[in-house]
Amino acid sequence: MARVFITGVGIISSIGNDLAAVEDSLRRSRHGMVRYTPFAGADCPVKVAAPVRDFDTESSDSEDWKMPTGYRFRREVLRSLAPHGLYAACAFQQAVNDARLEPQDISNPDTGLYAASAGSPRLLTDHLNHMRREGPLRCPPLCMVASISGTLQFNLVAQWKILGASTGFASACASSTHALGFAFDEIALGRQRRMFVVGAEDGNSETILPFASMRALSTNGDPDTASRPFDAERDGFVGTGGAAVLVLESEAELRRRSVEPYCEVLGWGQASDGHNVATSHPEGRGLAEAMRRCLAFSGLKPGDLDYINAHATSTPVGDASECRALKTVLGPAAAQVAVGSTKALTGHGLSLAGALESVLCALALRRGFVPGSAHITRLDSVAEGLNIPRASYDAPLRAVLNNSSGFGGANVSVAFGRA
Repeated sequence: MARVFITGVGIISSIGNDLAAVEDSLRRSRHGMVRYTPFAGADCPVKVAAPVRDFDTESSDSEDWKMPTGYRFRREVLRSLAPHGLYAACAFQQAVNDARLEPQDISNPDTGLYAASAGSPRLLTDHLNHMRREGPLRCPPLCMVASISGTLQFNLVAQWKILGASTGFASACASSTHALGFAFDEIALGRQRRMFVVGAEDGNSETILPFASMRALSTNGDPDTASRPFDAERDGFVGTGGAAVLVLESEAELRRRSVEPYCEVLGWGQASDGHNVATSHPEGRGLAEAMRRCLAFSGLKPGDLDYINAHATSTPVGDASECRALKTVLGPAAAQVAVGSTKALTGHGLSLAGALESVLCALALRRGFVPGSAHITRLDSVAEGLNIPRASYDAPLRAVLNNSSGFGGANVSVAFGRA
């Protein structure tokens, strides 16, 4: 099987819209949470979100959108984008530049793209309401490709003339990690030489607030403490949006182009809880199995790991389930392997989360540091015995793990190693 490397990344997030800003936020434990104006109403129990900065995508008309200096898109491109499609287009441009790709590297039968998002509830609602008011023939002709869950791959494949494999993944908060795992397979099995992996979400009221009725969102109104994975007083996650893009390439392509990779993708594993449609198995059964499979495929032992980016979203049930899974798999190594959740800083990006946190893992491997798990005042007893650093610190990382879990008990674990 071919070895697989990450050679470029792009990121639009609540803690920064470029790698330098993101690294600075991680090292300083600077979060992206704010008192979110659209949640200010007295009837809304949720007050905090982690919005993307320097973009204005509130309008349903893309011609009214604003973006940071340095990005420009033709009108016909913007017409078929959702807000998260714009974030992804910007992150994609970053990743292409970061990997030093030429047009012929992108548009060829050996380069594909896998993506994940939930679509755009806001745009879809606007379009359906318009259809009911004005009739089906009066809707914008590109309303469907802009709003449904496949919008990312539809647009990016067309925009960048992708000729290889392309599809989308829908496993809720495990979606973009599934995309990464199957993209790894495409290269490792020799079917593709290069794959783009994309995750993105709008991160607005329509994307976040539906989780309030599930009691999954934090009702803590303090941005400094609303997202606190592993803390005894955690009460739910803080929603966010943005985009993350990773460029995966075979070793042959890496050598041909003489580029320095961020890290190697060592392998991945997946398993299901078979337990409940909305909540994790109490003992983390599926996630433990996914981690075991990932480690076995990657040729790693628990003690080989230096850092685990936990899925931990700051929900009482989910964090506890993952803690039990981590203890089961790590065994005696639990006291030495650093475990943390960067969602304490970024918020939870839903289907974006896996791709976003894989970018953070790649960055940590290249730059040699462990991101701290912020905002812990009193560690939950279920996390005792795990090594959960509160602050970031420098360390020469060898191998890291990234965990993701989604509705229905879908669990994915990916291993990365120093290149």
